[in-house]
Amino acid sequence: MQIKISTRHGNVSEQTRSKITGKIEKLTRLFDRLTEIEVTIDLEHRDSPDVDLRVSAEHKHDFVASSRGGELMASIDEVCHKLEQQLRKYKERIQTRRRTATDREEPDEGVAPDSELDSD
Repeated sequence: MQIKISTRHGNVSEQTRSKITGKIEKLTRLFDRLTEIEVTIDLEHRDSPDVDLRVSAEHKHDFVASSRGGELMASIDEVCHKLEQQLRKYKERIQTRRRTATDREEPDEGVAPDSELDSD
């Protein structure tokens, strides 16, 4: 998995980059099929930086979250929270589909075959 952090209209220190990387790496605990994470920080307005987070997963699924806030790290936290929710919802949807597919394949034990019902 690759993590790319890019900035527009300014620079971010290495210490801040390492903090951002540490927070974003936690997303892989939720969903292990992530292939690339891109963080774009727009510092055009220093008092309210824009943070965009794009996560690419296997099978061409992309998740996107953005935030504009008062502080950079608060915006990063908000974006990570939004993406966590998206990943959890997607993972739950995948697991639900798998469960319903296996339920259809297994016959119900409580239902009697048609031949036993016609013996009147």
